[in-house]
Amino acid sequence: MVSFPRIALASVLLSLGACAATATATPPETSSQPAAETIAVSVGPCFGFCPVYTVAVSPAGTVTFNGERHTAELGAKTRDAGPAEYRALAAALASYRPATGTTGETSCETRISDQSHTRITWTAPDKTVTTLDHDKGCRSATNEQLNALLQDLPTRLGIEPWARQQTRPGVSRG
Repeated sequence: MVSFPRIALASVLLSLGACAATATATPPETSSQPAAETIAVSVGPCFGFCPVYTVAVSPAGTVTFNGERHTAELGAKTRDAGPAEYRALAAALASYRPATGTTGETSCETRISDQSHTRITWTAPDKTVTTLDHDKGCRSATNEQLNALLQDLPTRLGIEPWARQQTRPGVSRG
């Protein structure tokens, strides 16, 4: 005959066994995305008076702008766009991001000369840099989407008043 203590012990062991099975069946949490990276976009010169500047966005949403030439504001300025804007920008650029630690370049179907070049860098907390070099004159369906995203970037990040084109006397084009 089976006694009550043996039934109780069997119940406890089965319960513990079920917990152990659940604990081992759940894999450790992993992420397919790299750790939060600072994203910087450097807009280079064109043949005309295109704005030349760099803007960086931290995972916390801090936007750092540095106007170099033909921008309404020259020098460094900062603002807070918030972490949600950082995440939205990271998601929008994700399909263009090369493999971690490499430098990629957009490919052209046709090329228009004298357009500005843009360098997008993703810098990881461990200082690993991933870079995409993009020629705005490099035309393809994918590049047109990237060009539209980059064209909207100053508005999206709230730096449009700083980044808008401004010609100053005595400053050459390019």
